[in-house]
Amino acid sequence: MTWRGSVDVKDKIFGALVYLIPLLDAFMFGKFLLTQFPALALIYLPLGPLLQFYYQFPFGSFIVFLALFFAVVRNERISHFIRFNAMQAILMGILLSLFGLIMQYVFVGLGIDLLTETLYNFAFLGAIVATGYSIVQSILGRYAEIPTISEAAYSQVRW
Repeated sequence: MTWRGSVDVKDKIFGALVYLIPLLDAFMFGKFLLTQFPALALIYLPLGPLLQFYYQFPFGSFIVFLALFFAVVRNERISHFIRFNAMQAILMGILLSLFGLIMQYVFVGLGIDLLTETLYNFAFLGAIVATGYSIVQSILGRYAEIPTISEAAYSQVRW
């Protein structure tokens, strides 16, 4: 849906690049699936140096969040398409972080069992599918409509 204005090639590229954040955030949930299916690790092969940099600093993801939110989402000189995609990527990252906190504190001490492994795999695959869909839609110049997340992103991004 591109009725909000024209989307040029630069907007499409930057709109797709911001989805690397939820892709990096989803990596920690893929530990079970990636050990069982090493071919899935090919997704993260080109992102290896970026993964090391992202997880090297304790508050690296928070710093990236703040930088994107204040420098991109709240900057009205940047096109609406890029700001919307940045906000949606931020929201996906927040959901993954919240899920990680819930898993850490609810299932602490229970060990690795089938339920924990299944929930981690669900979060990983859900994030990969949502991120892949969003990247493809951005490259095509369309707004990626993900229920609830897109509505929240629209409400945060000003015209």
